[in-house]
Amino acid sequence: MLSTIILFISGGEIFFIMFIVVMVFGADKIPGIAKGLGKGMRQLKDATEDIKKEIQKSAEKQGIDTSFTEDIKNEINKVKQNVDEVTGVVKRK
Repeated sequence: MLSTIILFISGGEIFFIMFIVVMVFGADKIPGIAKGLGKGMRQLKDATEDIKKEIQKSAEKQGIDTSFTEDIKNEINKVKQNVDEVTGVVKRK
């Protein structure tokens, strides 16, 4: 996900954003902010995993066939690989 966000931001733009962050918050507060953002992202990821597990459990309890999700994931991965093969030849500069 992060790589798709950074894809359209150049090095100069990243430097400018970091400069503004340092000017607004100060260099001493940046590690605390990064730590808080990291914790928040981790909690969000854990919450989504918990929700997925609960949905999976309730579907299995109801007798719903969940094997098709693996088929869908496999097909998505195949498409991703095909796209990566095509875009591997065409690189952005």
